[in-house]
Amino acid sequence: MHRVGSSGNTSNASRPRKERRLTYVLSDSNDSKHCSGINCLTVSCSPLHGGRSSDFLFSGSRDGTLKRWELRDDAAVCCATFESHVDWVNDAVLTSSGTLVSCSSDTTIKTWRAFSDGICTKTFCQHSDYVTSLAVAMHSNIVASGGLGGEVFVWDLESASIPVSKAGGESLDEVGYDGHFSSGTMSQLAGNDRLPISNHGSTPSSASSSQGYTPISAKGHKESVYALAMNDAGTILVSGGTEKAVRVWDPRSGTKQMKLKGHSDNIRALVLDPSGRFCLSGSSDSMIRLWDLGQQRCLHSYAVHTDSVWALAVTPPFTHVYSGGRDFSVYLTDLSSRESILICTEENPVLRLAFQGDDWLWLATSDSSLHRWLTKDRRSTKNLQRASSFVAGSLPFARARACLEGSAPVPLNLEPALVIPGTAGIVRHAILNDRRHVLTKDADGVVKLWEITRGSVINDFGKISFEEKEKELFEMVSVPAWFTMDTRLGSISVHLDTPQCFSAEMYAVDLHVPGASEEQKVNLGQETLHGLFTQWLACRRQRALALPVANGDVLGGNHVGRGANSDTDNHYARVLPAFEFSMSSPPSIITEGSQGGPWRKKITDLDGTEDEKDLPTWVIDSLLQGRIPARDHAKCSFYLHPYEGTTVQVLTQGKLSAPRILRINKVVNYVLEKMVLDRPLDDSNSDATSGHSGSQQQVVSNSGFRSGMRVWQQKFKPEVEILCNNQVLPPDMSLATVRTYVWKKPEDLLLYYRLVANH
Repeated sequence: MHRVGSSGNTSNASRPRKERRLTYVLSDSNDSKHCSGINCLTVSCSPLHGGRSSDFLFSGSRDGTLKRWELRDDAAVCCATFESHVDWVNDAVLTSSGTLVSCSSDTTIKTWRAFSDGICTKTFCQHSDYVTSLAVAMHSNIVASGGLGGEVFVWDLESASIPVSKAGGESLDEVGYDGHFSSGTMSQLAGNDRLPISNHGSTPSSASSSQGYTPISAKGHKESVYALAMNDAGTILVSGGTEKAVRVWDPRSGTKQMKLKGHSDNIRALVLDPSGRFCLSGSSDSMIRLWDLGQQRCLHSYAVHTDSVWALAVTPPFTHVYSGGRDFSVYLTDLSSRESILICTEENPVLRLAFQGDDWLWLATSDSSLHRWLTKDRRSTKNLQRASSFVAGSLPFARARACLEGSAPVPLNLEPALVIPGTAGIVRHAILNDRRHVLTKDADGVVKLWEITRGSVINDFGKISFEEKEKELFEMVSVPAWFTMDTRLGSISVHLDTPQCFSAEMYAVDLHVPGASEEQKVNLGQETLHGLFTQWLACRRQRALALPVANGDVLGGNHVGRGANSDTDNHYARVLPAFEFSMSSPPSIITEGSQGGPWRKKITDLDGTEDEKDLPTWVIDSLLQGRIPARDHAKCSFYLHPYEGTTVQVLTQGKLSAPRILRINKVVNYVLEKMVLDRPLDDSNSDATSGHSGSQQQVVSNSGFRSGMRVWQQKFKPEVEILCNNQVLPPDMSLATVRTYVWKKPEDLLLYYRLVANH
């Protein structure tokens, strides 16, 4: 998995800062569906206008977004999308004050107004690696976070922006668990004393990071943290991960209380009872364990699943547990009698469970859809009798052995009561040679062709062979790799880095630009930026026109454009048709701010206030000043000689240089202009200059290869062929394509010309 840099990670602060990347994420569907697996769920009841109340479901996805759904009897309506994370959303919790807190693989934690229209209020960048888990104290605004960096932080959201304490920040002797505490007897976790909070580094505005704070990895954790849980009062915090042990902390001071061993693999799920005495843990060893923190021991082990346990949900009396995991199954287990019943089976691994009252259980899986199932309490006696129950064993993988022996249980539910459908995520892609089109295949097997510079699907091929369609669309063209991409979020993410993103050009006539001359070139990266930031430029122009300067003049719009020499504001606002992005399904911009960490926003939500603190400097330079960095290898050098055995005059002794995109027909025109057959050609009208043997002959523009053949009358004009490696080159082939597919050598191109007899 790729890692997303964070401004909060200062481990490499001494290194020169690399230019920030700009990414845009494409979507061909509406914004009311997830397009990748769903990692987290939480349900809340909130009052509505008119005295009514309604249940709301919050979901966080691998597509990088969170959504709020209003739950009705037979439907769920998406009422808000929370978009700011730039990588997978791994967990989300709701505080008692109505704040939604989320964490992500982009190393950040973000807070949101849960019942707003998706506004991010704060961004915290203390973690040095993926943030995987959150835990909340229901009776306060205390939230804990843990991640792959082994850090556990405790946050007081009311006290601004820095952690209340660093769990494990004190130096503790590591003692193997032997059934007793590693440092004395269990402390009485009473009272509500908290460490004082410094105002230094507070976050005064939305989407800003905590400043002046260097995160410290929890010394109690030596490895990654996958799961956290906290009791309602916020006095006990438990954590688990790749250490295969449950650690217990006092979240008010960050001190470690105990370390409980028993699992033989990673701990993936944790639940505490409201008082904080009992803890349930689910592990990749397929076991569920019940711990008594007061007695510091494991009370019971439950072998229910045949594979890793990834999700737990406990009934309020803490008498029964629903569990799900990698075996696609959800079980209900009585913690006292050990009786288990199979509630349902999914088509994908179960990642998270959440109750909606006593009647419903929501499931999140690695699929983009959400399913609501009936709980046992809502099933009829007939259905309960049909479903087979079993007594959970106490040895790892006991259920797996039982299934092999033919005793697989019958599920209580066969179909979910409600489905919130998602969009099939993209699982495969291929960038075509023209570097403007991408072929994709989604999880349903549907193959589509995208135009990257417009962000739209131009052909939906349906369920066909991806490999065969890729071969069919192959073109023998060579265009520099001006972007990179991935489909980690379930959609196309196009990455632009300077100076590479400005390395590709095309002739404007090939892009069907109205009124374009044959010599006019278009920079793909620069025009793509202009298409993406059209609204930003328009908003910025409006703000500038409304803002008088000190001398009483009004700022003009001539600061906005693709070139300092642009003539009119109409040119600045004009977007070429090949670079017009959809406003109905707009792409999202992803970049890293210089102060607030990485962020993500729809291009239609850009308001013109974003500046160099939010956007990379090279993007602003390109948009406002038309400045792009010097490009390496923009020219292609070659020699042009008469074909062996012909009597055609030698036109040049030196090396020629021309744009990589120059077509062979331009070389033919150049040969015709330079040839002396009936009378000498006046070279004063050509941009190409003769060079001596071994010297560099520069052709600095297309005009040196122009098609104005005024010295030849059409009936006397000879026909010329250009060859390379004894292969006649098509007139529409570019020099770059010749070099890549015909010449195939690192040395300068060697081209030959010859006359073709007129018939």
